[in-house]
Amino acid sequence: MVFNADFVVRSMRPAVIVAAVAVLAGCAAVAPDTRPPEEVVKARAQARWDALLKEDFTTAYSYLGPGSRAVNSLDAYKAAVRRNFYKAAQVATVTCETADSCFVDVRVEYVFRGSRIKTPLGETWIKQDGNWWYVLK
Repeated sequence: MVFNADFVVRSMRPAVIVAAVAVLAGCAAVAPDTRPPEEVVKARAQARWDALLKEDFTTAYSYLGPGSRAVNSLDAYKAAVRRNFYKAAQVATVTCETADSCFVDVRVEYVFRGSRIKTPLGETWIKQDGNWWYVLK
């Protein structure tokens, strides 16, 4: 049997291209978010509230920080969340006091004794392991 290096190189070319594309795509997926922290936190906080309003508690739980998840199981979190309570939520402002801590002002609406109530609600978000997380209190 004669070894044909040219054949090996030609036959491997598609595999090499696929591998290179996969590596580049992987690099793009883990590229750091260059948006200002306020913008990142605002988007994550609103996404968490959107999940809560849809009663998608598994998604809402995924925004909790590692420390909050370590002491609160998903089942315990689901049991503690009020169902069908909040009617609307809009992140109003985000203020980052430090490079890894932000305060989020959310305007929530709920019904109490037949009246629709609008009120502010404050949240703390922290940056840990390269991502922003909601601190469950």
